[in-house]
Amino acid sequence: MATLFIADLHLSLHEPAITAGFLRFLRHEAVNADALYILGDLFDAWIGDDDQQPLHATVASALYELHQHGVPCYFVHGNRDFLIGKRFARQSGLTLLPTETVLNLYGRQVLILHGDTLCTDDPAYQRFRRRVHNPLIQRLFLLLPLCLRLNIAERMRAASRHANQHKSQQIMDVNPEAVIRRLQHYQVNTMIHGHTHRPAIHQLVVNHAEAQRAVLGAWHHEGSMIKVTSQDIELITFPF
Repeated sequence: MATLFIADLHLSLHEPAITAGFLRFLRHEAVNADALYILGDLFDAWIGDDDQQPLHATVASALYELHQHGVPCYFVHGNRDFLIGKRFARQSGLTLLPTETVLNLYGRQVLILHGDTLCTDDPAYQRFRRRVHNPLIQRLFLLLPLCLRLNIAERMRAASRHANQHKSQQIMDVNPEAVIRRLQHYQVNTMIHGHTHRPAIHQLVVNHAEAQRAVLGAWHHEGSMIKVTSQDIELITFPF
């Protein structure tokens, strides 16, 4: 058996092919897994659990069906869907996890996270992240009318796209020292994350021991998953 990891699907009404591919993945791949972990940015945006779009209901129903088949599904918030809350989790059978979690997978200790906290060379983003993750700011935002929240989210996405066009590729990737610090902090030699859209399995040395950093790809033109078994960690791409 195997445990599967995915991230950065950025599901939206504008990309129906990705949604269809995700639903097929749940029915044909995830249903045979020991567990499924979604490491953030399942949706391209999330302005509150009360935003009852048909897409959200479709995804929740498919995830709940997986849950009913006995496959536990876990979720780590991303930078696009950090407002997913308990209501959607109940509807979809998801278990919400902290920003960083250490798993014991077949005798291997693995640190999982979305990955944006590792991009410490981008201080402007890290300041923004601290603001929007402030519980008070989140509560105030969720009190706003849904239409106003949607307008704010659209303007924030546009501002983010504009800012990223003027940033170097280097600062939008993880900081190598930040990676090593997190591995040392948790005393583990394996990390799995998404966010950067740069799929690869990197070999590292931490405290004179071999270590791995496995990075998930985004679901743009094909699917991406990491498959962990008792023998190996494998990065896999597949067509929708």
